[in-house]
Amino acid sequence: MHKIIEDNIAVLKQGIQLLGRIDNTLYNQPSPQCFSSKIGGHIRHNIDHYLSFIDSYSTGELNYDQRDRDPLIENELSIACEKMFEIIKRLSDVSTVDLNNPLKVKMDTNCDEDSESEWSQSTVLRELQFLLSHTIHHYALMAVICRLQNVKIDAEFGVAPSTIRYQKSQAQCAQ
Repeated sequence: MHKIIEDNIAVLKQGIQLLGRIDNTLYNQPSPQCFSSKIGGHIRHNIDHYLSFIDSYSTGELNYDQRDRDPLIENELSIACEKMFEIIKRLSDVSTVDLNNPLKVKMDTNCDEDSESEWSQSTVLRELQFLLSHTIHHYALMAVICRLQNVKIDAEFGVAPSTIRYQKSQAQCAQ
């Protein structure tokens, strides 16, 4: 299995571990300090992106604008966990042979109702890199929500791998 697939699976498992530490009330609680977002909303958003990728990468066209936005995933912690486990299983089936396959990708970049998003060129590997970064950045917002509610979480949750490496190198230099 390629490292990028392993890394995506690892970050999804981090999310599952966090969900195991909170209850459905916190999962659904809007955080005024964080744009009134909810952990459930961030999780559902990430799941939508992964499912868009998994359901379409083999077709050569990936449209992130056409997501399910399933309210059950956003509101039911247990359903979100089930979906994340499903994504992990399906990511495990992505072949390293497919990583350099081209993909046409579409994602809305403009709020104008009259604006049509454009297709761009990518690869399966590049989209897995995007999904990893995208998920980690949403985890950072979830980390803020948890900390505001005094939920203890791992210090590296929601922190980019390059930042973790940098912080470790700085700690080693200081010794």
